Amino acid sequence: MTFEYYPKIDAKLLETSKKIILSNKSKWDPPFFTDTESYVDLGEIQQTSKDFFSDKIKNVIVLGTGGSIQTLLALSHLSKKKLYSITSSRAVELKQCLDATNPKNSIVIPISRGGETLDVNSTIGIFLKNKYKFLGLSSKGTMFHMLEEIGCPILEVPDLTGRFAGSISNVGILPAYLLGINVGDFLTGLKNGYMKYMPFEDNPALHFSIFLYNLYKKGFKVVFSMPYSFNLEGSVGLFVQEISESTGKEKQGLIGTYQSAPLCQHSVLEYLLGGTKGAVIPVLWTIENEKSDLILESSISYINNQSAQTVVNYQADATFQALLEQGVPSAKITIERPDEYNMGNLIAFIQSSIYYLCLLLDVNWSNNPKVIIGKEIGNKALKNRSSLEQRKNTREKLAMSVFSQKFFEE
Repeated sequence: MTFEYYPKIDAKLLETSKKIILSNKSKWDPPFFTDTESYVDLGEIQQTSKDFFSDKIKNVIVLGTGGSIQTLLALSHLSKKKLYSITSSRAVELKQCLDATNPKNSIVIPISRGGETLDVNSTIGIFLKNKYKFLGLSSKGTMFHMLEEIGCPILEVPDLTGRFAGSISNVGILPAYLLGINVGDFLTGLKNGYMKYMPFEDNPALHFSIFLYNLYKKGFKVVFSMPYSFNLEGSVGLFVQEISESTGKEKQGLIGTYQSAPLCQHSVLEYLLGGTKGAVIPVLWTIENEKSDLILESSISYINNQSAQTVVNYQADATFQALLEQGVPSAKITIERPDEYNMGNLIAFIQSSIYYLCLLLDVNWSNNPKVIIGKEIGNKALKNRSSLEQRKNTREKLAMSVFSQKFFEE
């Protein structure tokens, strides 16, 4: 993996930033996610899932959201079977899954550490009704007891921060294994990545975090990612979640967002090049040797016989250069190929970078205390069967009490 960024951080600023990281690391829990062995038992996974690891199983349906699914999505392009990631009870995706699968050729894997995730619990029943087979990932709560009642196998989810735990626990490794992904190579790439990125000395992850932090101090608040391959979008989604949930607390932090590239060149690039400066940090994500690349045929001489991904990568480099010409601080992250080893290495880079960035901001990298607010509101409204009008009236009264009458004039 290579990391390229501009403007470069000079040696003095690098040293100052490293001192901040070293002085803050003792304030928060050490990074459990660098331990790629203690939280997952491949033998147990193989034994528990042996009845579902046959040619008859064509579909793996994962009921999970956030950290419970994002690492798996980063590996999904390597799947040998069809993955259906059901992240909520949104009707369109749920119906498409039910229409395209059947109980004889599918396994359903609900994932929730605490067992109270509404997005998961709300969808279990419809698969139960249709007699799908289940293999659960949970340790307690409502979902755990639901799965106990039907007598399905249940593997433990460790009591760790989900967005960082997926890569080193049953959460990501079990469904990846059932999908035919080489989890051994992935874990090796992950382990070797942490050996490279987590020493508190010069490395690409440390430089990335220091680059983002010092731009943040200059007023930049948004990191806009541009993945130039579908095979990178799951990893970029993990980056978006981790930078937003991990740094965004105590009234500070950066938010991550992304759009597929080069599509985004035709939708948001005008803003990045000519709009408000000093707000957005573009990050381009590319692959040198794409999986399943194609040779193009064209009457345009400079396109004919080029590989499809080569043409895309030329566009990425041209966009990177255009951003720099317009004075936009930018970065590019490149992996050699999107196989299991390199994806493990990339996730190690992402999680190491976020950890360092949180230490620079002096915030707890592992928690997300505000997320529960909306969940509690939603559960209460559902239990009370509040009508659409009642929910709107509640919001109107709340807004009047929270926002000043002269909010837009202040």
